[in-house]
Amino acid sequence: MELVLTRIAKRRNYTIGRLAVRERVDDEFLAGDREVYLCDTLEPTWRDIGWGKKGRKVAGKTAIPEGRYPVVITKSEKFGIWLPLLLGVPRFEGIRIHAGNTVADTEGCILVGENLKKGMVLNSNKCLKRVKEKIVEAKETGEGVWIVIC
Repeated sequence: MELVLTRIAKRRNYTIGRLAVRERVDDEFLAGDREVYLCDTLEPTWRDIGWGKKGRKVAGKTAIPEGRYPVVITKSEKFGIWLPLLLGVPRFEGIRIHAGNTVADTEGCILVGENLKKGMVLNSNKCLKRVKEKIVEAKETGEGVWIVIC
């Protein structure tokens, strides 16, 4: 399964995105991939820190680099619950997908919710449950889970 996080608003203090699941469609009318919307996302501000590019990482206040990363679910020591964890993010550790409402809640992670207020996501726990269910479904069938961030 592939999750796709498309960053749609890169602001001075935060980044808003849309999280979708990429699904394969094979029927008599349509063949190919389609993205099915799951929720909105909130991350810290985007600082282009890719290899060979200008920019700087500020601990806990920088959105992770664009790319494709494997996702697992592990128990978070900080939150005490099972949460999605992104692996292999260059120059970042412990990047999770979790609930929260403002950029102060991210510490560099990806918050899920509904972008109903400027610079915030709401209904975060409901959206986190939906995302976790999709990941667990895929893992139970032995499918790998990836997230593409663009």
